[in-house]
Amino acid sequence: MTDGCDAFRPLHRPTAEAPLAGLTVLVVEDSRFASEALRLMCLRSGARIRRADCLRSAERHLATYRPSVVIVDPGLPDGSGLDLIRGLDALVPRVPVILATSGDPAAETPARIAGAQGFLPKPLHSLAAFQSAVIEALPLHARKSRRAVREVTIRPDPLTLHEDLAMADRQLSMAGGGARLDYIAQFLAGLGRGSSDSDLLDAAKSLRGVPPAEAARRVGAVRALVTARLRAGA
Repeated sequence: MTDGCDAFRPLHRPTAEAPLAGLTVLVVEDSRFASEALRLMCLRSGARIRRADCLRSAERHLATYRPSVVIVDPGLPDGSGLDLIRGLDALVPRVPVILATSGDPAAETPARIAGAQGFLPKPLHSLAAFQSAVIEALPLHARKSRRAVREVTIRPDPLTLHEDLAMADRQLSMAGGGARLDYIAQFLAGLGRGSSDSDLLDAAKSLRGVPPAEAARRVGAVRALVTARLRAGA
């Protein structure tokens, strides 16, 4: 692993077109759609990227190398991303940049309390906002010669949204209640916001706090909507 200083001795120096050159970004995100947006942003910015889709995968990455930047979605399938943020914040040496990302604005305050230095609201479309959030969180000496580029809108491949919907459909087919249903609800809500799909967002909200007697009916209705989206995009 590198120490905090080594993280900013890049082989590739930042340029006006690639202000994040020399940085390695670990994205801890369960959504393929959101991950694809971040992948495109990193590529346009000159940064290297690795992805983990759950806490366990993130821990494997972090056991073998130290990234310059970690971006964490608080809602993960195997636990809370806030726990990961707290752990990263407590590392010695600390991971230089820790950011949180979510489609729920209420997630920002808990993420910052846990140790995140910045927050990326979903949907993730603004390249300049992404670059600015990373640069502003860097140590002062590492910000030199790094300036966000002019605004560019990033549009992920629609196929990744289809992959997310397929994953949600699999989760719904096995859904019971409690924490698992809450996770599916927040995942679908993120897809609804990211794709500007108000019906999907409303469906996700209908899964929150479902009485046990209502769970099967509501899950069936939401799954029917997800299936229709999959067929439309096939």
